[in-house]
Amino acid sequence: MPDFTAATQRARVRVPLRFQDGYRADAELVTFHGLADGLEHIAVVLGEPAPGTAPLVRLHSECLTGDVFGSARCDCGPQLREAVERIAERGGVLLYLRQEGRGIGLYNKLDAYALQDEGLDTYAANAALGLPEDARDYTAAAQMLTALGIGELELLSNNPDKADQLRTLGLDVRDRVPTGVFATPDNVRYLRAKVLQTQHTLPLGALADLTAG
Repeated sequence: MPDFTAATQRARVRVPLRFQDGYRADAELVTFHGLADGLEHIAVVLGEPAPGTAPLVRLHSECLTGDVFGSARCDCGPQLREAVERIAERGGVLLYLRQEGRGIGLYNKLDAYALQDEGLDTYAANAALGLPEDARDYTAAAQMLTALGIGELELLSNNPDKADQLRTLGLDVRDRVPTGVFATPDNVRYLRAKVLQTQHTLPLGALADLTAG
């Protein structure tokens, strides 16, 4: 049995999505009652899984700078765009989680950026501010999936912690499907830090080549 209090669906609304590159997808946005952290997370339901297949699920943490303003300091915006298309093709859900800056908040994230400009990596910058490397808890995500009737899934993520937390919370993560690699000269140090500090499944060799270039 899942180790959390049940949440319920609050409302569902159809929203046609359109991205700057012209890609479009029809989605249903779902809101919830009873989420453990009290935040306004939403589920973006896309497509319909084929019979007998597990839905493809992405846990996407909100990133105002990357998702909205197109910041090149992270890979969040491209990952969001990729996830919507891949999930729409397969059928599944993108959970848009209000966990800015790996859970430390927008202002603290920007403070950490200032320290990164002085040479610290993203995790060392958080530590220098007296903040956790990653403050995210995925209990609300597990509640949302359960409320949607999803008990087994394939997880679109390079982050092993997401799969581990969902499994601990009682969900059957059949497989972890890697995302694309969206490296640029502006975010390569950030991506390398994710590989070295938290075992994200990104090709370190390719990132080293970009750094050298």
